[in-house]
Amino acid sequence: MTGGLLAVHAHPDDETIATGALIATWAVAGLPVTVVTCTRGERGEVIPPELAHLEGDGLRLAAHREEELGSALGALGADGVLLDRVPIPGGATAAGASECGAGPCRRYVDSGMAWTAAGQAGRAESLGPDAFVDAPIDEQAERLAAVIRERRPDVVVTYEPGGGYGHPDHIRAHDVTMRALLLAADGDGSGTEPHAVAAVLWTAIGAETLRDAWRELAVTRVVADLPDRDTLVLPDPDGPLPSVAVPETSVALRVDVAPVLDRVVEALRAHRTQVQGLGIERDPSAESAVLGCYALSNGVLAPVLRRESYRFAPGWADDLAWWPAGVARVA
Repeated sequence: MTGGLLAVHAHPDDETIATGALIATWAVAGLPVTVVTCTRGERGEVIPPELAHLEGDGLRLAAHREEELGSALGALGADGVLLDRVPIPGGATAAGASECGAGPCRRYVDSGMAWTAAGQAGRAESLGPDAFVDAPIDEQAERLAAVIRERRPDVVVTYEPGGGYGHPDHIRAHDVTMRALLLAADGDGSGTEPHAVAAVLWTAIGAETLRDAWRELAVTRVVADLPDRDTLVLPDPDGPLPSVAVPETSVALRVDVAPVLDRVVEALRAHRTQVQGLGIERDPSAESAVLGCYALSNGVLAPVLRRESYRFAPGWADDLAWWPAGVARVA
């Protein structure tokens, strides 16, 4: 065991939005952190008008978002791995793969999504070539398992089975992660030492905590003071919840965001094509659950919460006897 953390995410910016405080807290403790990103977000929308020329140009947007990802990971203190740059174990070139370093590789491209309901995503009508969700899942899991064996983390974190809000790439990233954990523990027959992690975390937020945070956004000063407030909308606190929302009793772990807030904010700012409406409350009350806000390309404000929360993946023992300062189990 290395004391390390490995986070698996679908696109650049997901690492910061979903797990930024956990990553930064781990790094501040002097422990190794690896973020595996499965695609480059080629099909994402672009917010700033001066970068609008990148939207729809998959290769150029991919290159730009790789740079954003590198800056964000630097702010958080993590090392980055792109899944499709990991050689496919076994040596046989898969259909559609090309040579990459010591072995064959295949590029995984953002699969895109379609909004199916308020805050809920589904599969896009057209996936395009090399879509992440269309590539063989066993190949993807073998690649990730190779990273797990090499980095030997104590803890792995990814999305819950619904992908946070239903994005097909998030769901696939979850499925790939859970399969890779089993493969890594069994070894690959090449002499590489197997590795079983001590704990597996899924992103989560208590349903009432989320609704309360949405209500607080409507009255917080930082939202009222946003320069672009008129172009952004508040979430409906009585509306449908995303799949990341769970009963409060399901939350098992909380991360104190305040000590690493500056790192998280710097990482959010790095994702300039994707994040807007970023505002931080520098003197929040002790009772406030919201430290700030941001919005994505849909223009819906989201809270920067005082605490990031997680649950343990069912069926995976929590064998970690310690957690870094700022990470606490829920009694």
